[in-house]
Amino acid sequence: MRKLIGGAIAAAAVACAAQAQAATIKVGVIGPFSGPFAHYGKLYKDSVEAYLASHAGKLAGHEVQVLYRDNGGPNPSGTKALAQELVVKDKVDYLGGFVFTPNAMAVAPLIKQSKTPTVIFNAATSDITEKSPYFIRTSYTLWQVTVPAARWAYKQGKRKMVTAVTDYAPGVDAETAFKTEFARLGGTVVESIRMPISTTDFAPFVQRIKARGAQGVYVFLPGGPPNLGFVKAYNENGLRAAGIDFLGSAETDEFDLQKFGDAALGLTTAFHYSAAHDSDANRKFIEALRGQSKDAIANYASVGAWDGMAVIHRMIEATGGKRDGAAAIEAARKLSWESPRGPVSIDPATRHVTQNVYLRKVERSGGQLVNREIENFGPQPDFGLRK
Repeated sequence: MRKLIGGAIAAAAVACAAQAQAATIKVGVIGPFSGPFAHYGKLYKDSVEAYLASHAGKLAGHEVQVLYRDNGGPNPSGTKALAQELVVKDKVDYLGGFVFTPNAMAVAPLIKQSKTPTVIFNAATSDITEKSPYFIRTSYTLWQVTVPAARWAYKQGKRKMVTAVTDYAPGVDAETAFKTEFARLGGTVVESIRMPISTTDFAPFVQRIKARGAQGVYVFLPGGPPNLGFVKAYNENGLRAAGIDFLGSAETDEFDLQKFGDAALGLTTAFHYSAAHDSDANRKFIEALRGQSKDAIANYASVGAWDGMAVIHRMIEATGGKRDGAAAIEAARKLSWESPRGPVSIDPATRHVTQNVYLRKVERSGGQLVNREIENFGPQPDFGLRK
């Protein structure tokens, strides 16, 4: 009898262990899947699905179910409601996504209370990670890519610059970072221009830049049509011809790059990723994306999602698939790996990715425009949290 009971208990234990091993991990991904910013949602989904496919649909031995939720764009209250539904009703183990800073900020109290590890794929304002200990960021910040840009401009002999940024949190971060570092080195920002996020006519702003007699302009724009509009105005109003150099970050993003045509040739940016990055890890990433979707694009948003899934993968592995937010975050703090962008690690103090920043110049290669990496500034922290 005792042998039977003992055998039953042992069998039950094995069954429970097998069940635990097979437990499905739920990941909620929030982003815009409709509206004017819907391309971000597709970039996220293509990358997430490609990562899962490259691991045969399982991470650390567990099936993964991804629940996508559409917030339509900048929508803090709607994003918070979606996150609450995912955490409370759907009982997700992890959250990811977040294109816009206000949306990420809105979920901070919720994830802190629920202890839900949340990976930021894009939102780039420095102090987001300070709002909750359960945030991890795999994208970048404007301070991180702008400080090296200011140093490079000064090294090139620039002493008078203008900043022109879209007037919301990341733009203000970019402006502040450039002005602070450029002034520290001995340069002068002769004018700081903030452009409304709804602006479609950039001619008045580029005329102001031209009138200030600066040697260059450091630009931050939120992507999409504003990038195309500003570059068109930059060329048509004679800034390039006048020798006023263009310096930016994501303005020549791969999602829009081919739309620029020759207007983009020679534009210089300081950024953490280029689809032209020469590494085996990047080639495998691009191959995985194309295997998922023929029109998938490798850019900063898709690589942020890919690496976001890599972090979630490691957190699942570290916790054995159990719901333990504190243990998952502690494991993430110690991570380092070879990303498609180059070597990266998570800063244990800020929970933000440390990564190389590259000087890139737009060139033609095989009939296509590419962001050619021409200088590597080496590993950069988030200066916005260390100023």
